Amino acid sequence: MNVQKFFHRLLVLGAVCAPAAAANAQSEEELAKQLANPIASLVSVPIEMFHDDGLGTDGKGSQTGLVVKPVIPFSISENWNVISRTILPFVSLSEPDSGVTKDGLADVLQSFFFSPKLPTANGLTWGVGPVFQIPFDNVANPDNRPGRNEWGAGLTGIALKQSGPWTVGILANHIWNIEEAAPSQSDTFLQPFVSYTTQDAWTFSVNTESTYDWVNEEWTVPINLKTSKLVTIGGQRVSLSATARHWAIAPDAGPEGWGVTVGATLLFPK
Repeated sequence: MNVQKFFHRLLVLGAVCAPAAAANAQSEEELAKQLANPIASLVSVPIEMFHDDGLGTDGKGSQTGLVVKPVIPFSISENWNVISRTILPFVSLSEPDSGVTKDGLADVLQSFFFSPKLPTANGLTWGVGPVFQIPFDNVANPDNRPGRNEWGAGLTGIALKQSGPWTVGILANHIWNIEEAAPSQSDTFLQPFVSYTTQDAWTFSVNTESTYDWVNEEWTVPINLKTSKLVTIGGQRVSLSATARHWAIAPDAGPEGWGVTVGATLLFPK
């Protein structure tokens, strides 16, 4: 199955699971708070454009990309959901000093969270499950593709609490490569996050998307400051967002300084 067909089927499934006509039943503030929860029972399709500078040994390289992140919950019993979260990154990377140019679909990350439908008695929402790293393009021209281009698998989990306008939590995963002939991979990803949602559906959040490479003993730590606003466009609920990113720690030849992301998230409430 090619990527276009895969993404098209996800969108069709999302529209069937949660028709847009039901959106009027929920306020924009309620939907914005649900969006702050990565495993809410809410079909959403974030589409983001990002740019970072400072790559390469001379710091003159850059990367630009389009990332699509469909989130689709499935009810599997009276008390449990499975939430599918997919990350599809299309990346263009250029490092003039080394002459390296890479374009295309980087490794796709597919997570499944088994999560109770209701929070615990103390208000904690949680989910755990498997995560898979899928190199869609590692067969053809792997050296010209961004990402690791290796099959990987591991475990992922999330825990968060929502109290009033606040959402506080952490998402984490660990991935090992599962290709016998490939270089070893052992990466831990940590994303602690805090967000505040106003009554008029503005959300202000800060998080890090930190990765520790256990093989090379290196941290990558971007700090993200994000602002988003939920609006209705032609009857469709959309969250518009802008993120400023500072690379606090990065490996040699990694990005430096500031980066930016702008995005739009399509919402399909039940």
